[in-house]
Amino acid sequence: MRLKEIAEKVGGRVVGDGNLEINSAAPIDEAGPGQITFIANPRYASRLKDSKASAVIVSPDLDIKEESGRSFLLAANPYLAFARTMSLLYPRRRGEPGVSPSAYVSPGAVMGKDVVIHPLVFVGKGAVIGDRVELFPGVHIGDGCVIGEDTVIYANASVYSRCRIGKRVIVHSGVIIGSDGFGFAQDGTKHVKIPQEGIVEIEDDVEIGANTTIDRATMGKTLIKRGTKIDNLVQIAHNVVIGEDCLIIAQVGISGSTKIGNNVILAGQVGVVGHINIGDNVMVGAQSGVGHDVPPNNAVSGSPAFPHREWLKAVVAFQFLPDMRRRLAALERKIEELLKEKKK
Repeated sequence: MRLKEIAEKVGGRVVGDGNLEINSAAPIDEAGPGQITFIANPRYASRLKDSKASAVIVSPDLDIKEESGRSFLLAANPYLAFARTMSLLYPRRRGEPGVSPSAYVSPGAVMGKDVVIHPLVFVGKGAVIGDRVELFPGVHIGDGCVIGEDTVIYANASVYSRCRIGKRVIVHSGVIIGSDGFGFAQDGTKHVKIPQEGIVEIEDDVEIGANTTIDRATMGKTLIKRGTKIDNLVQIAHNVVIGEDCLIIAQVGISGSTKIGNNVILAGQVGVVGHINIGDNVMVGAQSGVGHDVPPNNAVSGSPAFPHREWLKAVVAFQFLPDMRRRLAALERKIEELLKEKKK
């Protein structure tokens, strides 16, 4: 694409040659002629002089006077502009529409227009597959599932019966949607399984990372709302509700019936107990354990989690505890000696 065409589509402004042909993108240290790169952080601006990139996406605040001979795309948010540029330069390649002869599609399933069904896919009876859906090899779609338009489900993912997936959802390999929630009642020392008869519903524009599991509800539904992005290796238990535009990072575990608001960030390896509420715009630091409600617009860290700023102070103090312990023991001995002398 020409640089000016990219600028028009990502909402930027060209400084330099707008007719410059851009064929791909690359990191600033590796980019060469015909490639575009970006600087989101001013600290990397010094690398510009050694870069061979034909064009660079930068903030309008960056001083580019000394960079004559190079073209720039000025954008208020260079990282966002680069993300959109990548989407323009590397559109997803769809397979040829049609159903592979080695796939099994139940006679009772409803297939939309221009679907791509790869080899060894299973689609159960009563399933509804929307227009332009692509199912990669080994995908299992259970009876009565609904898969929305333009959704992509990668190899060896499973969607259990009656679950619903919205439009433009991306489901990566190994994902399990709708497996039984972990529900048991005790009869003495025995554990009696509680039938899990609910579903999972995934709203539009959600992305689910590889090997993530989302359990079906005991009753009702486990719900992932519009625009939420879930990383690899996440466990979401039965009857959990996750709000819109959340970021759930790798190895997070969310216990049953917890409600998570909109725009929440759970960093890597966060653990959340069941039956609590996490409010809108909450941020939880990596490896934290959340065991209580968190009101909206708060940042917490630690296990158990408490306000992030206080946690930072605690972490700083933690490394000095061995020395503080030695000093305290020395002070105790000194006080004992002084008390003995006083008694004499």
